[in-house]
Amino acid sequence: MFSFESIIGLVAGIFTGVSMLPQLLKIIQNKKAEEVSLVMIGVLLCGLGLWVYYGFLKEDFPIIITNAFSFCISSLVLFFKLYYKKN
Repeated sequence: MFSFESIIGLVAGIFTGVSMLPQLLKIIQNKKAEEVSLVMIGVLLCGLGLWVYYGFLKEDFPIIITNAFSFCISSLVLFFKLYYKKN
């Protein structure tokens, strides 16, 4: 099944991915994202993309799955940051 290391990786990745959800929900609820740094989101997305790539190189599915989830959530934050900036 899953090794102890894989379980730790999944749990750590879940916490990392879920950490952006409150920010995303706040942006959607308030319909503004002025307080979100565009540079921070850009750096985060680059890092998460590299983690996903690294996961593929290592064939480590916990790294791939959790960082891909984090990448999606962070991409939504970026989308709404840009969307609400225009409106």
